[in-house]
Amino acid sequence: MNRTVTIAPVRKSVVVNADPALAFEVFTSRIDMWWPKSHGIGRTPVTESIIEPAVGGRWYARCEDGTEVTNGHVIVWEPAKRVVFSWEITAQWKPASTALSEVEVRFVAEGPERTRVEVEHRHFERMGPTDGEKMRKGVDGGWPGLLALYAKAVERK
Repeated sequence: MNRTVTIAPVRKSVVVNADPALAFEVFTSRIDMWWPKSHGIGRTPVTESIIEPAVGGRWYARCEDGTEVTNGHVIVWEPAKRVVFSWEITAQWKPASTALSEVEVRFVAEGPERTRVEVEHRHFERMGPTDGEKMRKGVDGGWPGLLALYAKAVERK
């Protein structure tokens, strides 16, 4: 009998002073404002991070050497509500040719100019038990810092 190991998702959130439309726009269209250049998986440093605004669009980085490295693809694109993208990055922080895990980001209004941004990074078991746990641990520690950078970018609008 085969047994599938399920690895718990990572869930993090932050509240920002913006309506859901602006919160979504900064997270997606303005990702280059807040995603750290140090968080690249290419051979050379990142010069720009981009999410193409449609289902099937790439989330990718342009690097100093002119290459483009795909981090994932958009699975769901619902402006002001949610975006889901594949995470095509191995536990060794290298590009993968297929989706290994996925990230869902929800934008929940908490008032006219306040939005709770909820991140759920899931499906680590697709990577296998060892690599899945390694990636889960890495992103569990990483998302809080990324969301703090994102929240600062929202404040700068």
